[in-house]
Parts: sequence; C-alpha cells; structure tokens
Amino acid sequence: MTNALQRPGQPLPAHQANNSPAREENVFTPPLDIYETADGLVLEADLPGVSGENLRVCVNGNVLEIYGKVKWPIPADARPLHEEMRWGDFFRSFILPEEVDADAISAEFQHGVLHLVLPKHSRAKPRRIEVKVAQPQSPASS
Repeated sequence: MTNALQRPGQPLPAHQANNSPAREENVFTPPLDIYETADGLVLEADLPGVSGENLRVCVNGNVLEIYGKVKWPIPADARPLHEEMRWGDFFRSFILPEEVDADAISAEFQHGVLHLVLPKHSRAKPRRIEVKVAQPQSPASS
C-alpha cells in the first residue's frame, strides 16, 4: 500500500522493515490479495499450516506487519525425500495509506486464511451532501 490508494488492478508495493522479527534463512512471503471496497481495503493472506498462536498482525506507525511461523511438518526422525510445502518464518509489511483508519483495523483467521479489514476514515469516504432548496421570500407587505 502506498500513501494514496492504488487504482484497481495495480499492485501495491511491499515495505520491508529493517526491524523485522523474521530474518532467518527460511523466511518466505505468503501470497495475498488486496482489494478496495467503498468502505476501505480488504487483505486476504493464504496461510496454510499456520496456527493462531504462531500468527501476529501489528500496526507500527503507518506500517501494517504480518508475520508468523509454519512449523516443519516432517517428524524429526524422518528423512525428507521431496519438499514443496513452505515452512519456517514468514513476513509481509505494507505502508498504510492516509485514508485507512489504523485504529479500526480488524482481523479474522479461519481455515488457513487471514482476513483483514482496513476501513477508511469517515472523512475519506465519499458522501452525498443534501442540498436544501431555499424558498423565495415574499416581499414584505407595507
């Protein structure tokens, strides 16, 4: 996300923070989708194998950070022959646009999918302003 909302279809650039807790050899970037609604942004990250206790979402200033860990699924006494599944630490971060109300961000994690709602500030939402039609005043009678 950038300081302004991106147009639909444009990718949102990621921001890699220097103080990331997940900076090991096995760090991976989970896939996610971001889309805009009239009320804000929605982010959905595909996190199979992640448990709730190994998932963390934070707002640090104007940066949204998602990180956690997928435990190695192979038993310690087993010898891996073929590995395609992602495991280890993961990390994503994005600069929040000014229109997002960081204090109102909500998160839900179900069936391996993280669903974040990033609502716009009410001042950033388009609204219709009612126009009151004034009635012409009749001339004052003498």
